[in-house]
Amino acid sequence: MSIEHQGAKVKTTLPTRPFPPNAEREHIRTERLIIRPFTEDDLDGIYSLRTQPEVMIFTMVGRIDADKEATRAYLSRFLPPNDLKTYNNVICLASTGELIGCGGAPSDSTNGWPTFGWPEIGYIFKLEHWGKGYATEFLRAWLDQWWSLPRSEVEVKVDAQSVDGSGEVPEMVMAVIEAHNKSSRRVLEKAGFQEFRRWVDTEEKNGIPEDVDHIGFALSSTSGTGQKG
Repeated sequence: MSIEHQGAKVKTTLPTRPFPPNAEREHIRTERLIIRPFTEDDLDGIYSLRTQPEVMIFTMVGRIDADKEATRAYLSRFLPPNDLKTYNNVICLASTGELIGCGGAPSDSTNGWPTFGWPEIGYIFKLEHWGKGYATEFLRAWLDQWWSLPRSEVEVKVDAQSVDGSGEVPEMVMAVIEAHNKSSRRVLEKAGFQEFRRWVDTEEKNGIPEDVDHIGFALSSTSGTGQKG
């Protein structure tokens, strides 16, 4: 996704990098879910998830994985040594162990986070598990763990519309959805995210270029549901 925006250099905090390796990350247990790091054994479960067209249409690639090797390449982004650069998880049913989704902060770079300069969260779930409240349950639990990570003071360039002025500002986390995705909007708003920007971008959906309306959401570390521990 590409978006032009006016940058503002700010002083804030962000999780200390590198992130803890997968082997040291605690599993998150909620009422119905287990949220844990990726393992090599997740290949089949991730492949099942990423070959559902209804799911993948909302992702950056906009299409299903062509084969298991494509899924293996995706999975490798979150396995050692790449786990030190990302903070992403698989989401499983506590009752059966079935892998039903994945989510977290999947991207990082040496020049800051993509799109807005702030960490950006995303998530996808298998079609058969939509509408059951799992996304809300996941997001609230994941955010609790995210805010509890060790912090470092940093100076970063971020989207000026995401902050009130420059200088020292509270830490933020972002999310981007397609404007018609009302279900994801409700999930984000329940977690305290607020809309701050709209734009149109051209993306490939099943190999066809298409103009897509996007909405950017932001959650501050000082909001009621975004408190750092």
